Amino acid sequence: MVSNAGLKFYLIKSDVMLFPDWAYKPTWSPGSRQIQLWHFLLELLARGEGGAIGWGGEWGEFVIRDPEKLARLWGERKGKPHMNYDKLSRALRYYYNKRILHKTKGKRFTYKFNFSKLILVNYPGYPPPAPPAPPAPSHQVIHHVFTSA
Repeated sequence: MVSNAGLKFYLIKSDVMLFPDWAYKPTWSPGSRQIQLWHFLLELLARGEGGAIGWGGEWGEFVIRDPEKLARLWGERKGKPHMNYDKLSRALRYYYNKRILHKTKGKRFTYKFNFSKLILVNYPGYPPPAPPAPPAPSHQVIHHVFTSA
């Protein structure tokens, strides 16, 4: 775990891949049916749910290895026994416009998270703004420096 400006990050898969702690919550907690799909996917990826989903390709890219199993897991989590991959993929497409993730072209069942967007969605003030630059000296001050010597 790494901390930065009061936020905690977990190292997952490699030392290069950082995920904010808000992306990982306990598997079951009161009101957990309110979980969003992107968060559920990150949860499965962190647990190493290799049968249904796994990391692959570029940074942030994941592959749905068993679409029906993933849909079944999502349906169980949401309390929707009739969930199928068609419905789940519709939910994934909803994230395209929000730029939370996108489909990887030419790769079946492969998507890529936009982690910087997830951070901005959940922490609008992150990263912290840079400190203000010192004011540029006025021409009068510069003139005074050269004439006072």
